[in-house]
Amino acid sequence: MNRIRNTRDNGSVNGWMVATIGSILLTSIVTGLAIWSFMGYNDQKTNVDNKIATAVNDAKNAQAVKDEEKFFQRDKEPNREFVGPTDYGRVTFDYPKTWSVFVNKDLSVGDTYEAYLNPVSVPPISSLQQYALRVLIESKDYDKAIASYDYLVKKGDLTAASVTADGNNGTRLDGSFSKDIRGSAVIFKIRDKTLTIRTDANTFKADFDKLVSTIKFNQ
Repeated sequence: MNRIRNTRDNGSVNGWMVATIGSILLTSIVTGLAIWSFMGYNDQKTNVDNKIATAVNDAKNAQAVKDEEKFFQRDKEPNREFVGPTDYGRVTFDYPKTWSVFVNKDLSVGDTYEAYLNPVSVPPISSLQQYALRVLIESKDYDKAIASYDYLVKKGDLTAASVTADGNNGTRLDGSFSKDIRGSAVIFKIRDKTLTIRTDANTFKADFDKLVSTIKFNQ
């Protein structure tokens, strides 16, 4: 009788121990899964937060660049009017008010008129120096002036196209004029002279295109 009771007691104890151990193991597994899930959530949340912060920062920087560009462009307004020599066709065009003008040669002194325009101040005059704009009126036949660029056009350094300003037909050149000069130019016949207006850098292309659209002649 005692042996039977002991067997039952042992069975109860063993069953209780198995249940307890199973419960502990199950709790440990559930706890581990919970911790793993929580850590994964934190990592994911951190990554998302970082991405959001980066995106916000990029957006702010992009907006700052846009605002600065708008201010830069607005600061150029209103435009000023450039007026060339009256005795040689009096060419005029509008240019940004933030640009300075320097006349290097005057037609009253010789046969060539040279003017240079550049933001803030005009650097020392040099064929290698880049300027926002060069204005040249020279005693050269228009066809010969255009022909002087034929070699660069054939090489592919320059592209040539027709252009019209204030009812006058001319030639537009875009590309590399030399190793140091890459920009655009428009060339027109003005009385017995040839007018060349050129920008030396693509940085000023938008200003140049806008400027060309305002060219007027009084021949």
